[in-house]
Amino acid sequence: MEIGCMWMRRVRTSAIASFSLLSVHPPIPSPSFLSLHPSPPHPLPLFLPNRHSLSVAASASSPPRPLVSADGGCPELGGCEESGTATGGPKVLLKGMRYAELEKWVQSQGYRPGQALMLWKRMYGNNIWAHSADELHGLNKDFKKMLSERAELRALSLKEIRAAADGTRKILFSLEDGLIIETVIIPCDRGRNTVCVSSQVGCAMNCQFCFTGRMGLTRHLTAAEIVDQAVFARRLFHDEDGSITNVVFMGMGEPLHNIENVIKAADIMVHEQGLHFSPRKVTVSTSGLVPQLQRFLHASNCALAVSLNATTDEVRNWIMPINRKYKLSVLLQTLREELHQKSNYKVLFEYVMLAGVNDSFEDAKRLIDLVQGIPCKINLISFNPHSGSKFKPTPEEKIIEFRNILAEGGCTVFLRLSRGDDQMAACGQLGKPGARQAPLLRVPPQFEMALNAAIQFPVHSR
Repeated sequence: MEIGCMWMRRVRTSAIASFSLLSVHPPIPSPSFLSLHPSPPHPLPLFLPNRHSLSVAASASSPPRPLVSADGGCPELGGCEESGTATGGPKVLLKGMRYAELEKWVQSQGYRPGQALMLWKRMYGNNIWAHSADELHGLNKDFKKMLSERAELRALSLKEIRAAADGTRKILFSLEDGLIIETVIIPCDRGRNTVCVSSQVGCAMNCQFCFTGRMGLTRHLTAAEIVDQAVFARRLFHDEDGSITNVVFMGMGEPLHNIENVIKAADIMVHEQGLHFSPRKVTVSTSGLVPQLQRFLHASNCALAVSLNATTDEVRNWIMPINRKYKLSVLLQTLREELHQKSNYKVLFEYVMLAGVNDSFEDAKRLIDLVQGIPCKINLISFNPHSGSKFKPTPEEKIIEFRNILAEGGCTVFLRLSRGDDQMAACGQLGKPGARQAPLLRVPPQFEMALNAAIQFPVHSR
Protein backbone atom coordinates (compact mmCIF):
# COMPACT_ATOMS: atom_id res chain seq x y z
CA MET A 1 0.00 0.00 0.00
CA GLU A 2 1.17 3.48 -0.75
CA ILE A 3 2.05 5.38 2.37
CA GLY A 4 3.37 8.68 1.05
CA CYS A 5 0.63 10.65 2.79
CA MET A 6 0.73 8.73 6.00
CA TRP A 7 2.67 8.76 9.25
CA MET A 8 4.74 6.27 8.09
CA ARG A 9 4.51 6.80 12.33
CA ARG A 10 -9.00 1.55 37.99
CA VAL A 11 -7.42 -1.11 39.46
CA ARG A 12 -3.97 -2.13 40.49
CA THR A 13 -0.47 -0.88 39.98
CA SER A 14 1.46 -2.76 37.33
CA ALA A 15 4.84 -4.31 37.57
CA ILE A 16 7.60 -1.75 37.67
CA ALA A 17 10.83 -2.80 36.01
CA SER A 18 14.15 -1.91 37.54
CA PHE A 19 17.76 -2.48 36.68
CA SER A 20 21.24 -1.60 37.91
CA LEU A 21 24.40 -0.92 35.92
CA LEU A 22 27.27 -3.25 36.76
CA SER A 23 29.91 -1.67 34.59
CA VAL A 24 30.44 1.81 33.30
CA HIS A 25 31.82 1.03 29.88
CA PRO A 26 30.42 -2.33 28.80
CA PRO A 27 31.47 -3.99 25.58
CA ILE A 28 29.05 -4.16 22.70
CA PRO A 29 26.41 -6.68 23.81
CA SER A 30 26.62 -10.28 22.76
CA PRO A 31 24.21 -11.72 20.19
CA SER A 32 22.50 -13.91 22.77
CA PHE A 33 20.61 -11.08 24.41
CA LEU A 34 17.10 -11.90 23.27
CA SER A 35 14.66 -14.25 24.89
CA LEU A 36 11.38 -13.49 23.24
CA HIS A 37 8.03 -15.03 24.03
CA PRO A 38 4.81 -13.87 22.36
CA SER A 39 2.62 -14.27 25.45
CA PRO A 40 4.56 -13.94 28.70
CA PRO A 41 2.90 -15.46 31.78
CA HIS A 42 3.94 -12.48 33.92
CA PRO A 43 4.45 -8.73 33.41
CA LEU A 44 7.70 -8.23 31.53
CA PRO A 45 10.70 -6.48 33.03
CA LEU A 46 12.53 -3.67 31.32
CA PHE A 47 14.27 -5.20 28.33
CA LEU A 48 17.99 -4.57 28.29
CA PRO A 49 20.17 -6.17 25.64
CA ASN A 50 23.54 -6.51 27.40
CA ARG A 51 23.37 -9.47 29.72
CA HIS A 52 26.99 -9.01 30.82
CA SER A 53 26.65 -5.44 32.03
CA LEU A 54 23.15 -5.25 33.38
CA SER A 55 21.04 -7.05 35.94
CA VAL A 56 17.30 -7.04 35.50
CA ALA A 57 14.68 -7.39 38.23
CA ALA A 58 10.94 -7.09 38.03
CA SER A 59 8.83 -6.43 41.09
CA ALA A 60 5.30 -7.53 40.30
CA SER A 61 2.66 -6.10 42.55
CA SER A 62 -0.16 -7.76 40.66
CA PRO A 63 -0.64 -10.54 38.11
CA PRO A 64 -1.05 -9.62 34.43
CA ARG A 65 -4.45 -8.15 33.65
CA PRO A 66 -6.68 -10.59 31.74
CA LEU A 67 -9.32 -9.57 29.28
CA VAL A 68 -11.91 -8.44 31.77
CA SER A 69 -13.29 -5.35 33.38
CA ALA A 70 -11.98 -4.02 36.67
CA ASP A 71 -13.99 -6.27 38.89
CA GLY A 72 -13.08 -9.69 37.62
CA GLY A 73 -11.10 -11.99 35.39
CA CYS A 74 -11.59 -14.10 32.32
CA PRO A 75 -8.87 -15.55 30.09
CA GLU A 76 -8.45 -13.88 26.74
CA LEU A 77 -8.64 -17.12 24.81
CA GLY A 78 -11.42 -19.47 25.80
CA GLY A 79 -13.25 -19.70 29.08
CA CYS A 80 -14.98 -16.36 28.68
CA GLU A 81 -18.31 -18.07 28.34
CA GLU A 82 -17.88 -19.49 31.84
CA SER A 83 -17.34 -16.13 33.56
CA GLY A 84 -19.76 -13.41 34.52
CA THR A 85 -22.80 -15.62 34.46
CA ALA A 86 -24.22 -14.24 37.68
CA THR A 87 -25.31 -10.71 38.35
CA GLY A 88 -22.54 -8.88 40.15
CA GLY A 89 -19.90 -11.39 39.02
CA PRO A 90 -16.87 -10.66 36.89
CA LYS A 91 -17.52 -8.82 33.65
CA VAL A 92 -16.23 -10.07 30.34
CA LEU A 93 -14.37 -7.57 28.16
CA LEU A 94 -15.97 -8.05 24.74
CA LYS A 95 -13.38 -6.15 22.67
CA GLY A 96 -10.93 -8.99 23.21
CA MET A 97 -13.05 -11.56 21.37
CA ARG A 98 -13.06 -12.55 17.73
CA TYR A 99 -16.56 -12.81 16.29
CA ALA A 100 -16.73 -16.60 16.74
CA GLU A 101 -15.77 -16.21 20.41
CA LEU A 102 -18.38 -13.50 20.92
CA GLU A 103 -21.05 -15.62 19.28
CA LYS A 104 -20.16 -18.57 21.51
CA TRP A 105 -20.28 -16.39 24.64
CA VAL A 106 -23.66 -14.88 23.69
CA GLN A 107 -25.10 -18.38 23.20
CA SER A 108 -23.69 -19.45 26.58
CA GLN A 109 -25.74 -16.65 28.14
CA GLY A 110 -28.92 -18.09 26.60
CA TYR A 111 -29.32 -15.87 23.53
CA ARG A 112 -29.47 -16.56 19.82
CA PRO A 113 -26.36 -16.18 17.59
CA GLY A 114 -28.14 -13.40 15.70
CA GLN A 115 -27.94 -11.26 18.81
CA ALA A 116 -24.15 -11.60 18.68
CA LEU A 117 -24.04 -10.19 15.16
CA MET A 118 -26.24 -7.25 16.14
CA LEU A 119 -23.99 -6.59 19.11
CA TRP A 120 -20.85 -6.87 16.99
CA LYS A 121 -22.17 -4.33 14.50
CA ARG A 122 -22.92 -1.87 17.27
CA MET A 123 -19.48 -2.21 18.78
CA TYR A 124 -17.59 -1.88 15.50
CA GLY A 125 -19.90 -0.68 12.76
CA ASN A 126 -23.03 1.26 11.84
CA ASN A 127 -21.31 4.50 12.94
CA ILE A 128 -22.08 3.61 16.56
CA TRP A 129 -18.82 2.25 18.01
CA ALA A 130 -20.58 1.64 21.33
CA HIS A 131 -18.67 2.03 24.57
CA SER A 132 -21.53 1.18 26.95
CA ALA A 133 -24.76 -0.84 27.02
CA ASP A 134 -26.72 2.43 26.93
CA GLU A 135 -25.45 2.94 23.36
CA LEU A 136 -26.62 -0.44 22.11
CA HIS A 137 -29.78 0.89 20.49
CA GLY A 138 -32.08 -1.60 18.80
CA LEU A 139 -31.07 -4.64 20.85
CA ASN A 140 -33.45 -6.83 22.82
CA LYS A 141 -34.17 -5.25 26.21
CA ASP A 142 -33.28 -8.37 28.20
CA PHE A 143 -30.13 -8.83 26.14
CA LYS A 144 -29.03 -5.26 26.89
CA LYS A 145 -29.71 -5.76 30.58
CA MET A 146 -27.60 -8.90 30.61
CA LEU A 147 -24.77 -7.06 28.86
CA SER A 148 -24.84 -4.19 31.34
CA GLU A 149 -24.49 -6.70 34.18
CA ARG A 150 -22.02 -9.17 32.72
CA ALA A 151 -19.98 -7.42 30.02
CA GLU A 152 -17.68 -4.47 29.52
CA LEU A 153 -17.40 -2.77 26.13
CA ARG A 154 -14.51 -0.37 26.69
CA ALA A 155 -10.89 -1.27 27.34
CA LEU A 156 -9.37 2.23 27.46
CA SER A 157 -10.06 5.57 29.13
CA LEU A 158 -9.40 8.80 27.26
CA LYS A 159 -6.88 10.93 29.14
CA GLU A 160 -5.88 13.72 26.76
CA ILE A 161 -5.80 14.76 23.10
CA ARG A 162 -2.93 16.90 21.82
CA ALA A 163 -3.29 18.61 18.44
CA ALA A 164 -0.23 19.37 16.32
CA ALA A 165 0.01 22.33 13.93
CA ASP A 166 -0.30 20.07 10.87
CA GLY A 167 -3.57 18.47 12.08
CA THR A 168 -1.99 15.36 13.53
CA ARG A 169 -3.45 14.37 16.90
CA LYS A 170 -1.84 12.40 19.67
CA ILE A 171 -4.25 10.62 22.04
CA LEU A 172 -3.13 9.59 25.50
CA PHE A 173 -5.09 6.64 26.93
CA SER A 174 -5.14 5.39 30.51
CA LEU A 175 -5.17 1.63 31.05
CA GLU A 176 -6.90 -0.02 33.98
CA ASP A 177 -3.59 -0.53 35.79
CA GLY A 178 -2.78 3.19 35.54
CA LEU A 179 -0.28 2.95 32.69
CA ILE A 180 -0.43 5.31 29.72
CA ILE A 181 -0.22 4.54 26.01
CA GLU A 182 -0.25 6.84 23.00
CA THR A 183 -2.13 6.62 19.71
CA VAL A 184 -1.79 8.98 16.75
CA ILE A 185 -4.33 10.09 14.15
CA ILE A 186 -2.80 11.32 10.89
CA PRO A 187 -5.26 13.11 8.58
CA CYS A 188 -4.62 13.27 4.85
CA ASP A 189 -6.00 15.68 2.27
CA ARG A 190 -6.80 12.78 -0.02
CA GLY A 191 -9.18 11.27 2.52
CA ARG A 192 -6.90 8.42 3.50
CA ASN A 193 -6.77 9.02 7.25
CA THR A 194 -4.61 6.78 9.39
CA VAL A 195 -4.60 5.64 13.01
CA CYS A 196 -1.23 4.58 14.39
CA VAL A 197 -1.79 2.13 17.25
CA SER A 198 0.47 0.93 20.05
CA SER A 199 0.95 -2.75 20.86
CA GLN A 200 2.98 -2.53 24.09
CA VAL A 201 3.65 -0.21 27.00
CA GLY A 202 7.19 0.74 26.09
CA CYS A 203 9.39 -1.48 23.93
CA ALA A 204 12.01 -4.16 24.50
CA MET A 205 14.03 -3.67 21.32
CA ASN A 206 16.15 -0.68 22.46
CA CYS A 207 16.61 0.77 18.96
CA GLN A 208 19.01 3.61 19.59
CA PHE A 209 17.18 6.22 17.53
CA CYS A 210 13.72 5.58 19.03
CA PHE A 211 12.33 7.52 22.03
CA THR A 212 9.95 4.69 22.94
CA GLY A 213 12.94 2.36 23.19
CA ARG A 214 14.31 4.46 26.04
CA MET A 215 11.37 3.26 28.18
CA GLY A 216 12.18 -0.43 28.09
CA LEU A 217 9.20 -2.75 28.20
CA THR A 218 6.56 -2.76 30.94
CA ARG A 219 3.97 -5.11 29.42
CA HIS A 220 2.12 -6.23 26.31
CA LEU A 221 -1.23 -4.71 25.46
CA THR A 222 -4.20 -7.08 25.27
CA ALA A 223 -6.06 -7.52 22.00
CA ALA A 224 -8.91 -5.45 23.48
CA GLU A 225 -6.58 -2.57 24.32
CA ILE A 226 -5.22 -2.58 20.79
CA VAL A 227 -8.61 -2.80 19.07
CA ASP A 228 -10.12 -0.07 21.21
CA GLN A 229 -7.53 2.40 19.91
CA ALA A 230 -9.00 2.02 16.43
CA VAL A 231 -12.55 2.19 17.78
CA PHE A 232 -11.77 5.42 19.61
CA ALA A 233 -10.17 6.87 16.46
CA ARG A 234 -13.33 6.40 14.43
CA ARG A 235 -15.59 7.42 17.28
CA LEU A 236 -13.70 10.66 18.00
CA PHE A 237 -12.73 11.89 14.55
CA HIS A 238 -15.10 10.39 11.97
CA ASP A 239 -17.28 13.51 11.77
CA GLU A 240 -14.32 15.89 11.80
CA ASP A 241 -11.75 14.22 9.55
CA GLY A 242 -13.79 11.67 7.64
CA SER A 243 -13.34 7.94 7.71
CA ILE A 244 -10.25 6.35 9.23
CA THR A 245 -9.19 4.05 6.39
CA ASN A 246 -5.74 2.84 7.43
CA VAL A 247 -4.24 1.26 10.54
CA VAL A 248 -0.51 1.07 11.17
CA PHE A 249 0.98 -0.87 14.08
CA MET A 250 3.81 1.63 14.38
CA GLY A 251 3.11 3.21 17.76
CA MET A 252 4.68 2.17 21.05
CA GLY A 253 6.16 -1.31 21.07
CA GLU A 254 7.37 -4.08 18.78
CA PRO A 255 4.15 -5.62 17.41
CA LEU A 256 5.56 -9.06 16.66
CA HIS A 257 6.93 -9.36 20.20
CA ASN A 258 3.22 -9.39 21.14
CA ILE A 259 2.22 -11.48 18.16
CA GLU A 260 -0.72 -13.38 19.69
CA ASN A 261 -2.62 -10.23 20.61
CA VAL A 262 -1.57 -8.33 17.50
CA ILE A 263 -2.81 -11.01 15.09
CA LYS A 264 -6.05 -11.28 17.06
CA ALA A 265 -6.54 -7.50 17.06
CA ALA A 266 -5.84 -7.32 13.33
CA ASP A 267 -8.40 -10.10 12.68
CA ILE A 268 -11.04 -8.12 14.58
CA MET A 269 -10.16 -4.92 12.68
CA VAL A 270 -10.61 -6.48 9.24
CA HIS A 271 -13.87 -8.37 10.00
CA GLU A 272 -16.31 -7.40 7.24
CA GLN A 273 -19.25 -6.95 9.62
CA GLY A 274 -17.26 -4.73 11.98
CA LEU A 275 -14.51 -2.17 11.55
CA HIS A 276 -13.98 -3.63 8.07
CA PHE A 277 -10.51 -2.28 7.32
CA SER A 278 -8.98 -3.70 4.18
CA PRO A 279 -6.27 -6.22 5.16
CA ARG A 280 -3.83 -4.43 2.88
CA LYS A 281 -4.53 -1.19 4.74
CA VAL A 282 -3.64 -2.68 8.11
CA THR A 283 0.14 -2.63 8.33
CA VAL A 284 2.09 -4.39 11.06
CA SER A 285 5.68 -3.22 11.53
CA THR A 286 8.60 -5.19 12.95
CA SER A 287 12.24 -4.56 13.72
CA GLY A 288 13.02 -8.03 12.43
CA LEU A 289 11.94 -10.89 14.70
CA VAL A 290 12.33 -13.60 12.10
CA PRO A 291 10.31 -16.53 13.57
CA GLN A 292 7.40 -14.24 14.47
CA LEU A 293 7.64 -12.60 11.05
CA GLN A 294 7.27 -16.00 9.40
CA ARG A 295 4.27 -16.83 11.55
CA PHE A 296 2.64 -13.50 10.78
CA LEU A 297 2.99 -14.01 7.04
CA HIS A 298 1.34 -17.43 7.34
CA ALA A 299 -1.42 -16.39 9.76
CA SER A 300 -2.47 -12.98 8.46
CA ASN A 301 -3.29 -11.28 5.18
CA CYS A 302 -2.45 -7.87 6.58
CA ALA A 303 0.49 -5.88 5.27
CA LEU A 304 3.99 -6.15 6.69
CA ALA A 305 6.56 -3.41 7.23
CA VAL A 306 10.16 -4.12 8.23
CA SER A 307 12.34 -1.46 9.84
CA LEU A 308 15.63 -1.96 8.02
CA ASN A 309 17.53 1.29 8.74
CA ALA A 310 20.99 0.02 7.80
CA THR A 311 22.77 -1.73 4.96
CA THR A 312 25.52 -3.45 6.99
CA ASP A 313 25.42 -5.70 10.05
CA GLU A 314 27.97 -3.45 11.71
CA VAL A 315 25.67 -0.44 11.68
CA ARG A 316 22.49 -2.38 12.36
CA ASN A 317 24.06 -4.22 15.31
CA TRP A 318 24.62 -0.84 16.90
CA ILE A 319 21.40 1.04 16.15
CA MET A 320 19.08 -2.02 16.23
CA PRO A 321 20.36 -4.66 18.71
CA ILE A 322 17.85 -7.22 17.39
CA ASN A 323 20.26 -7.60 14.47
CA ARG A 324 22.72 -9.43 16.74
CA LYS A 325 20.23 -12.28 16.90
CA TYR A 326 18.80 -12.08 13.37
CA LYS A 327 21.38 -10.77 10.91
CA LEU A 328 20.46 -8.88 7.76
CA SER A 329 21.19 -11.93 5.60
CA VAL A 330 18.83 -14.12 7.66
CA LEU A 331 16.09 -11.50 7.72
CA LEU A 332 16.22 -10.74 4.01
CA GLN A 333 16.54 -14.36 2.88
CA THR A 334 13.52 -15.26 5.01
CA LEU A 335 11.53 -12.54 3.28
CA ARG A 336 12.61 -13.77 -0.16
CA GLU A 337 11.48 -17.30 0.62
CA GLU A 338 8.23 -16.36 2.33
CA LEU A 339 7.09 -13.75 -0.19
CA HIS A 340 7.83 -16.11 -3.05
CA GLN A 341 4.83 -18.09 -1.78
CA LYS A 342 2.50 -15.09 -1.56
CA SER A 343 1.04 -13.58 -4.71
CA ASN A 344 0.67 -9.85 -5.22
CA TYR A 345 2.22 -9.07 -1.84
CA LYS A 346 4.93 -6.51 -1.15
CA VAL A 347 6.76 -5.82 2.06
CA LEU A 348 7.42 -2.21 3.04
CA PHE A 349 10.98 -1.48 4.10
CA GLU A 350 11.24 1.47 6.47
CA TYR A 351 14.52 3.33 6.47
CA VAL A 352 15.10 6.10 9.01
CA MET A 353 17.72 8.49 7.65
CA LEU A 354 20.44 9.21 10.23
CA ALA A 355 23.00 11.80 9.19
CA GLY A 356 26.51 10.38 8.92
CA VAL A 357 25.39 6.89 9.90
CA ASN A 358 23.30 5.24 7.17
CA ASP A 359 22.74 7.95 4.54
CA SER A 360 25.76 7.73 2.29
CA PHE A 361 25.33 7.11 -1.40
CA GLU A 362 27.23 3.85 -0.88
CA ASP A 363 24.44 2.90 1.52
CA ALA A 364 21.89 3.65 -1.20
CA LYS A 365 23.69 1.40 -3.65
CA ARG A 366 24.03 -1.41 -1.07
CA LEU A 367 20.33 -1.09 -0.29
CA ILE A 368 19.49 -1.72 -3.93
CA ASP A 369 21.49 -4.95 -3.83
CA LEU A 370 20.06 -6.05 -0.48
CA VAL A 371 16.43 -5.97 -1.61
CA GLN A 372 16.96 -7.76 -4.89
CA GLY A 373 14.44 -10.57 -5.30
CA ILE A 374 12.12 -9.22 -2.62
CA PRO A 375 8.80 -7.68 -3.78
CA CYS A 376 8.97 -4.44 -1.87
CA LYS A 377 8.54 -0.73 -1.47
CA ILE A 378 10.98 1.47 0.42
CA ASN A 379 9.92 4.29 2.72
CA LEU A 380 12.62 6.85 3.52
CA ILE A 381 11.82 8.45 6.87
CA SER A 382 13.26 11.67 8.19
CA PHE A 383 14.67 11.16 11.69
CA ASN A 384 12.61 12.98 14.31
CA PRO A 385 14.86 14.33 17.09
CA HIS A 386 14.09 13.83 20.77
CA SER A 387 15.79 14.58 24.06
CA GLY A 388 18.97 12.66 24.70
CA SER A 389 19.38 11.54 21.10
CA LYS A 390 22.85 11.62 19.61
CA PHE A 391 21.54 11.35 16.05
CA LYS A 392 20.77 14.14 13.61
CA PRO A 393 18.33 14.13 10.66
CA THR A 394 19.71 13.86 7.17
CA PRO A 395 19.07 17.14 5.29
CA GLU A 396 16.17 17.02 2.88
CA GLU A 397 18.26 17.60 -0.22
CA LYS A 398 20.41 14.59 0.58
CA ILE A 399 17.36 12.41 1.26
CA ILE A 400 16.11 13.33 -2.21
CA GLU A 401 19.43 12.36 -3.78
CA PHE A 402 19.36 9.09 -1.83
CA ARG A 403 15.85 8.46 -3.12
CA ASN A 404 16.91 9.18 -6.70
CA ILE A 405 19.69 6.58 -6.53
CA LEU A 406 17.19 3.98 -5.33
CA ALA A 407 14.70 4.91 -8.05
CA GLU A 408 17.39 4.69 -10.72
CA GLY A 409 18.22 1.24 -9.36
CA GLY A 410 14.66 0.08 -10.00
CA CYS A 411 13.26 0.45 -6.47
CA THR A 412 9.81 1.79 -5.65
CA VAL A 413 10.53 4.45 -3.08
CA PHE A 414 8.57 7.06 -1.09
CA LEU A 415 9.48 9.82 1.32
CA ARG A 416 7.68 10.01 4.64
CA LEU A 417 7.69 13.53 5.95
CA SER A 418 7.47 14.30 9.65
CA ARG A 419 3.95 14.68 10.98
CA GLY A 420 3.08 15.93 14.45
CA ASP A 421 6.64 16.45 15.65
CA ASP A 422 5.71 19.65 17.53
CA GLN A 423 3.64 17.44 19.88
CA MET A 424 6.11 14.53 19.95
CA ALA A 425 3.68 12.56 17.80
CA ALA A 426 6.01 11.79 14.91
CA CYS A 427 7.67 8.50 14.06
CA GLY A 428 9.94 7.38 16.90
CA GLN A 429 8.79 10.05 19.37
CA LEU A 430 6.03 8.32 21.35
CA GLY A 431 6.17 7.49 25.03
CA LYS A 432 7.67 8.98 28.16
CA PRO A 433 10.81 7.37 29.54
CA GLY A 434 11.04 7.35 33.32
CA ALA A 435 13.99 7.81 35.64
CA ARG A 436 15.25 4.33 34.78
CA GLN A 437 15.90 3.88 31.10
CA ALA A 438 17.28 1.33 28.69
CA PRO A 439 20.98 1.94 28.09
CA LEU A 440 22.49 3.89 25.25
CA LEU A 441 24.93 1.56 23.55
CA ARG A 442 28.51 2.54 22.97
CA VAL A 443 29.05 4.28 19.65
CA PRO A 444 31.48 2.34 17.45
CA PRO A 445 34.67 4.44 17.16
CA GLN A 446 34.37 4.89 13.41
CA PHE A 447 31.00 6.62 13.86
CA GLU A 448 31.98 9.06 16.61
CA MET A 449 33.50 11.43 14.08
CA ALA A 450 30.56 10.89 11.74
CA LEU A 451 28.05 11.88 14.40
CA ASN A 452 29.99 15.03 15.19
CA ALA A 453 30.36 15.91 11.52
CA ALA A 454 26.65 15.30 10.96
CA ILE A 455 25.92 18.53 12.77
CA GLN A 456 27.19 20.39 9.70
CA PHE A 457 24.90 18.38 7.39
CA PRO A 458 27.30 18.14 4.46
CA VAL A 459 25.85 17.15 1.10
CA HIS A 460 28.29 15.37 -1.19
CA SER A 461 27.87 14.97 -4.91
CA ARG A 462 27.72 11.56 -6.42
